[in-house]
Amino acid sequence: MIHQYILNGHHIVLDVNSGSIHDVDPLAYDIIGLFEVASKEELIASMLSKYAGDASVTRDEVLEVLSDVQALRDAGQLFSRPILDRPVKSGSDASTQAIMPEAQIIMPEAQIIKAMCLHVAHTCNLNCEYCFASQGKFHGDRALMSFEVGKQAIDFLIANSGSRHNLEVDFFGGEPLLNWEVVKQIVAYAREAEKRHDKNFRFTLTTNGILIDDEVIEFCNREIHNVVLSLDGRKEVHDRLRRTYDNKGSYDTIVPKFQHFVESRKGKGYYIRGTFTHDNVDFTEDLYHMAELGFAELSMEPVVCPPGEPYALTQEDLPVLYDQYEKLAVEMLQREREGRPFTFYHYTLDLTAGPCIYKRITGCGSGTEYLAVTPWGDLYPCHQFVGDDAFRMGDVWHGVNRPDLRQNFKSCNVFSRPECRECWAQLYCSGGCAANSYHAGGDISAIYKYGCDLFRKRMECAIMMNVERQEEK
Repeated sequence: MIHQYILNGHHIVLDVNSGSIHDVDPLAYDIIGLFEVASKEELIASMLSKYAGDASVTRDEVLEVLSDVQALRDAGQLFSRPILDRPVKSGSDASTQAIMPEAQIIMPEAQIIKAMCLHVAHTCNLNCEYCFASQGKFHGDRALMSFEVGKQAIDFLIANSGSRHNLEVDFFGGEPLLNWEVVKQIVAYAREAEKRHDKNFRFTLTTNGILIDDEVIEFCNREIHNVVLSLDGRKEVHDRLRRTYDNKGSYDTIVPKFQHFVESRKGKGYYIRGTFTHDNVDFTEDLYHMAELGFAELSMEPVVCPPGEPYALTQEDLPVLYDQYEKLAVEMLQREREGRPFTFYHYTLDLTAGPCIYKRITGCGSGTEYLAVTPWGDLYPCHQFVGDDAFRMGDVWHGVNRPDLRQNFKSCNVFSRPECRECWAQLYCSGGCAANSYHAGGDISAIYKYGCDLFRKRMECAIMMNVERQEEK
């Protein structure tokens, strides 16, 4: 399978199964497009007809390009065989196993957990209209996690982490700073535990910023590997939906705190994370605004919500969003040349040392390697399933008691969905987000087509940017 597209003057050909990327001239681009559907003489005649006005395109030139394309095919860099036929490294023991044609991935029996999302606060001090977590309550009662539950969660993670050394814990809500003392206690307990068990904890904290102060900043800079700061962009955009309970916008409160926080990080990990909706499909302007505020690590996510909401993205928005992603890619390249770059999360793509094939086909590990923990200690596949009793998998005291659910998530991969098998972006998205699939189609193995469309456009842009950077070296 190949994918061809033209963007920013580049004629790009992606060989899906090998991952090879080729930036070719228009003649080679057209020849590759017909290579497997036309005979040699038909292809030659088609090219000579199409390029009749170009004296450089002769029969000999077409034959030479055909020879080059055949050489790439013979080398496995074009029209390569499907990944289903190849060996794959599977599981934490890195043993080589096969992906079976019926799309059942063979995995180790041991259920290793490497990451957890601790919902330390099912409550929030903002009343964001588009909040998937129902203003932090996750459609249930308001609650704060106790240290006892947090301690047990850390013990559970260590006990189920096998030989893995690096473990990840996300502090999430709601607003986790509403339970700040417990956050600090959990971190202190984990730091002591990692010495006894030869583990290394990396912590992440997601916050709306209202309660950030110097004490929070100092602690995070010492202990928190990555901080995610929620900001939707321009003041009028941010304040439209991210408002307090007394209906006031939060932009003026949080932006100075974020600026102080980021400046104090001194190169440590952070992201400014925004959400765009139908009301700001020109989201690139929000990203540029964030960059002008001094933020260089940026993420902007499309809202996922019921289609009837006034801020829901529509089918008519798609062409506008495609154009926005393309404009963003071109602008980012220009800013890099000018020495004022910023990072966009979805364009961070390493074409030389990306994830292994096992991760490329199985994704984030929700419900298997990654679990969410509620304030009461209940286990769910990830934060987006919390509150839905159908997805409660057990608790941190007794472990996972729903092996059927775990198996469903284990089987949820790019080869379990017929649509994914035919998609050129299959090894970049790993089958997409199970939660988005469930909320859009009622099944974790369903397809969230709108999200797929946006993802493919983002990947086209990210690949183009990598191609252009390589050519400018």
